[in-house]
Amino acid sequence: MNKGMRIMLIVMLISISVALFWNTFPIIKETVHLVLDPTAGKLLEYSIPIGLILIAAIVMLVITLIQKYTTDQSELRRIKQEQKILQEEMKKYREHPEKLMELQKKSLEFLPKTMDITMKPSMYTAMPMILLFRWFNDYFAGASIKIFGFLSWFWAFFILMIVMSIIFRKLLNAA
Repeated sequence: MNKGMRIMLIVMLISISVALFWNTFPIIKETVHLVLDPTAGKLLEYSIPIGLILIAAIVMLVITLIQKYTTDQSELRRIKQEQKILQEEMKKYREHPEKLMELQKKSLEFLPKTMDITMKPSMYTAMPMILLFRWFNDYFAGASIKIFGFLSWFWAFFILMIVMSIIFRKLLNAA
């Protein structure tokens, strides 16, 4: 198991533990509510759709900045460029299974390198994201609110985060 996978495994185990103990250890839940009720909660009280858009924008801006400044952007771009070249070669050799297998093996060699580079930001973002989603779950508990007319809070926030991620990656030229 490479370094990136170990880091991700440890961070995920800690994050899942915190999520599981949300109700068992009230200090976790109370602290998160103490911070998010007067901030994100006020945005949602003003307007749920606008609040979700603003919260998703803030969260994704922070995550994109963390990713940009905690990863080796030039190395990541180099690896992506090499993968792109390999993909083009694979298209040329579709009719040659031996050569295609060789290129696929070569392509898989980039996976551990990419994991090592991209897992570092998860150390900083996984726990806050788990806590944010647990807080959202409490905030919307028992409410059957449909955002934008048809989405639950989870799907609305998830889609907004994807959209905001695309926007901020383009604006900040993050790999």
